[in-house]
Amino acid sequence: MTRRTLSLGLVAGALLPFPAHASHLFDVSAFGAKGDGRAIDSGAFNAAIVAAARAGGGIVLVPSGRYLCFSIQLKSRVTIQLAKGAVIEAADPARHAGKYDLPEDADQLYQDFGHSHWRNSLIWGEDVDNAAIVGPGLIHGLGLTRDGPGARWKAQTGERPLSMQGMTGTQIAALEPEAITMRGKGNKAIALRNGRNIRLAGFSMLKCGHFAILATGTRDLTIQNLTIDTERDGIDLDCVQDALVENCHVNTPNDDAIVVKASYALGRAIAAERVTIRGCAVSGYDLGTMLDRTCRKTQQLAPDRDRVTGRIKLGTESNGGYRDILIEDCSFTHCRGLALETVDGGVMEHVVARRLKMLDVTTAPIFLRLGDRRRGPPGTGIGAMRDVMISDVDAAGIDHRYPAAIAGLAGHPIENVRLQNISLTYDGGGTEADAVRHPDEHPGAYPEPSMFGPLPAWGLWVRHARGLAIDGLQLAVSARDARPPILLDDAPNTAISRAPLWRG
Repeated sequence: MTRRTLSLGLVAGALLPFPAHASHLFDVSAFGAKGDGRAIDSGAFNAAIVAAARAGGGIVLVPSGRYLCFSIQLKSRVTIQLAKGAVIEAADPARHAGKYDLPEDADQLYQDFGHSHWRNSLIWGEDVDNAAIVGPGLIHGLGLTRDGPGARWKAQTGERPLSMQGMTGTQIAALEPEAITMRGKGNKAIALRNGRNIRLAGFSMLKCGHFAILATGTRDLTIQNLTIDTERDGIDLDCVQDALVENCHVNTPNDDAIVVKASYALGRAIAAERVTIRGCAVSGYDLGTMLDRTCRKTQQLAPDRDRVTGRIKLGTESNGGYRDILIEDCSFTHCRGLALETVDGGVMEHVVARRLKMLDVTTAPIFLRLGDRRRGPPGTGIGAMRDVMISDVDAAGIDHRYPAAIAGLAGHPIENVRLQNISLTYDGGGTEADAVRHPDEHPGAYPEPSMFGPLPAWGLWVRHARGLAIDGLQLAVSARDARPPILLDDAPNTAISRAPLWRG
């Protein structure tokens, strides 16, 4: 069988998001790719992509093999088709001849280096439309770095989680090197800036640097059936509209698994709107052990010195706000719970989270936070959170220190939250001292459940909320806990249509 015949078979067996691309086929081996794990093949990939784009659209075929690459630039009307057994490996500039494309000359004043640049990636696309990467191959970010400088905006509190306060300057610098040290390095596997009608489907990703996928300002984005096991963020959707993440498995012990953001990375506040996350499984297993199915749990802490991460989150970057977000039919295992956060002036509204299963929850199962970090240009105010519906949540094995929490600000309550059919089982163990604590407000702090310390209730803690409606809440502890199950503080107009039940 010739390589050309094999390639046609690969196309015929694939579900192509853009069938018209199949009229032109471009095999990377015909452009000089070796696929031997030693030669640098990114030049061949880029040549094949350019040829497909010049043809008015086409499929770049990647047969079985290990392709060592620096930056690959995705272009409009191009599908990259990874065959079974095809691996794109990120080259390491410390070991291999070559460098990644230089980061853009962009200002990272209000978000960190990773969020502010896209070209310093294994695969990147800018203003791309009608393009796709489809499986069933593997993207292995072996030569990428997870590190990158923080934002230039400094406010002491608010820039990093309070759990990192005990770290030395040397320890922080090891995680956040100077920008000059990033030149020539890659710190993302796939990065998209703007663009429209993008499809990512079917492949796996391993150890992918700061981000496995960063999509900023992208519209009509569909991410389906991916398996991602990486050392920092999994899927970051920043300032996106009309996006779907469906049937993905994402393991990220050191950072968030699937996260929606609304940063200032494009130089203005842009809302994240009409985003659906459906049928996904997130976790915080040891790196690589979700992909190899051993699912080990030896790692106890993430780099922020809190317990392992791996959750679904809205936030932290929240300048533009969020509107019409749906999270449904997802599972959380050995990771932090659902977090909805707006702290940089944006409005979060019309959020629905339903039918969520959680097991071995490393911090709060549900965490809603309206804060006052205001990391943004002068005039940035306090945002708002309203009209949130969370229903049919079943969580067990929850860290006893962190109940479900709804925490607004004095004079700026979280409004109109509805909790319906929520079942939460905690490990128990809270003390009498925990029960009499009065947590500091920390209005400008980085939002994490641990920011308040152990809370004075073991099941549900609410402060500065208005119009909370509870319809069916079952709480249980597996060991004695000296705190009350529920504590409401400044929560007017709370309505309970079915009395909460608890076992302790």
